[in-house]
Amino acid sequence: MALEVHSGENNQSGFPISFFGLFPVIMLLYVFFHFGWFWSISIGLQEYIPTDVKMKVKKFKILFWIPVIYIALLVVFMGLSYIGVQYNDSASKATISGALIAMILIVPLHLFSMFCIFYCLYFTAKTYKTVQLQREVNFGDFAGEFFLFWFYFVGIWIVQPKINKLLNK
Repeated sequence: MALEVHSGENNQSGFPISFFGLFPVIMLLYVFFHFGWFWSISIGLQEYIPTDVKMKVKKFKILFWIPVIYIALLVVFMGLSYIGVQYNDSASKATISGALIAMILIVPLHLFSMFCIFYCLYFTAKTYKTVQLQREVNFGDFAGEFFLFWFYFVGIWIVQPKINKLLNK
């Protein structure tokens, strides 16, 4: 059924084809802007951190790139799989076994990527609050910012003006 819907034979409008063809591009743009914002805050604010506060910047840089690369590869793989399924109906049995093997790899990688994303949220919120308060902070000090960074679409409108104001002092 899914192959018929996406093959274009039963689809006069072309909507699913055009949407699923653009999905990887939209997803990659979102990931790069979202993580780019985290990077610019976490690395850009390092020069404003007090000298007596030590931040684990190297750990952040390593854990930052793991989900970025993972998500980019996953989106590209999904896009290529979509193209392969769309144009090659005879390979559907091989695709099912390949999907099972892929899931065995994807689940642990996805969980580790989620851990890395949460660490990036933690580090970004901690960096921002450390610069704001000019002292060592604990999670209770920056829990609000952590959730604002997590819920990006709301948080960017609240946190970014505060960062701009902080840097313009």
